[in-house]
Formats: sequence, C-alpha cells, structure tokens
Amino acid sequence: MARQTAQQDEIQSLVESFASELTALVRRTTIEQLQQALGDFSGGSTPAAKRTVRVVRMGRSAKKGSGGKRTPEQVHAFGETLYAFIKKSPGQRGEQIAAALKTDVKTMRLPLLRLIADKKVKTKGQRRGMTYFAA
Repeated sequence: MARQTAQQDEIQSLVESFASELTALVRRTTIEQLQQALGDFSGGSTPAAKRTVRVVRMGRSAKKGSGGKRTPEQVHAFGETLYAFIKKSPGQRGEQIAAALKTDVKTMRLPLLRLIADKKVKTKGQRRGMTYFAA
C-alpha cells in the first residue's frame, strides 16, 4: 500500500512538471508570435517604429469623446435632445436621427433605451428598420 502511494506521488509530480513546462512553452510561443505580428517595439526598435507608436497613441488619446463614461446628467441631457427631435420628426430610423443630430447610433443607444423604458418613445418595426415615435 505504501508503494502505491509513492508511485501515485511520483506520477502526480511528473504530471505537474509536464504541465508547468507545457504552460511555459505555450507562453513563450505566444509572445514570439505576437512580437512577429506586431513587430518588436522594445529598446532595439528603429526610430521610425517608435515614432509610429507615438503617433498612434496621440491620435487615440486626442480623439474627442474617447474613453471615459458619460455622466448621468450628460445622458439625461442628450435624452431630452433626442426626445425633442423624435417629437418634432416622428417615424425616423436610428441612422437618420443620428445623422440629423450629428452623432452616431452607439451614442444614442442608452438615452433612447431609457426613453423607451420611461414610455416616452414608442417603436415600430425591428432592428435597423425600427422607427421611433413620441408616445
């Protein structure tokens, strides 16, 4: 019986060793593949590559409205603007409303869902063909 326990312990040890070596190999391979796909931007990279990364980062952070959540007041204020437009121009689709308000459909989604939940706005149709009417 003690011999079986010793054998089981040895087998368990070998399995754990194999699993840890396999995990290390997968990590190393993944890192190498990412470096090949993205290019190596470590200390040995070229000045042009560093400049490219800097421009991309500046472009992303400088983009208006990127990152960060809207406050509940901002969502409510846009909801009121949205409601006024739907009341003035009933029967328009989301893309048409977004174009008229110079925004995108994704920005309108939360305020519009809240207006529908508050039963201020009714809908007709499905998906992209859905039209909106003031209740």
